[in-house]
Amino acid sequence: MNTSSPRAAARQFDAGQFRHALSQFATGVTVITTRLADGSFRGLTASSFNSVSLDPPLVLWSLGEAANSMPVFSGNSHYVINVLAADQAELAERFSRRGDDPFANVEYELSRTGQPILKGVSAWFECHNRSRYPEGDHVIFVGEVENCAASPQTALIFHGGRFGSTPIPVK
Repeated sequence: MNTSSPRAAARQFDAGQFRHALSQFATGVTVITTRLADGSFRGLTASSFNSVSLDPPLVLWSLGEAANSMPVFSGNSHYVINVLAADQAELAERFSRRGDDPFANVEYELSRTGQPILKGVSAWFECHNRSRYPEGDHVIFVGEVENCAASPQTALIFHGGRFGSTPIPVK
């Protein structure tokens, strides 16, 4: 069943208005991590994370098509989505910068498939890289969750261009 229209109506806003409107939606903050064939790690900060399905267990996140890490995440079979805790804003900033190794002096453990799971996160999802869908200037990654865990820590959120925390801790 195709429910899409043939074409969208003409836009009545500019890119700045769109970005500002998007900033009003509070999102969780994640760091997506993976291990390369040579044993090195890569990671990036992403707030575009969402559940897709409970059966099978599917989640999604997106990455800009022009991102330097696109070949890494497109080509690897597995990755971990680390949901950052309220006290981990520095990790979000660290994994969003280019240059220095973001894993330097960061505690992590390895998942069953050898992917880095950051210590102290609110939750993590070890995913098989199931499918990818190009849309606009991003690629949507759908991961099938093979393992996951959660802690009762308050999650880090991003809203209005700033980091904060959720008002209600998870039990």
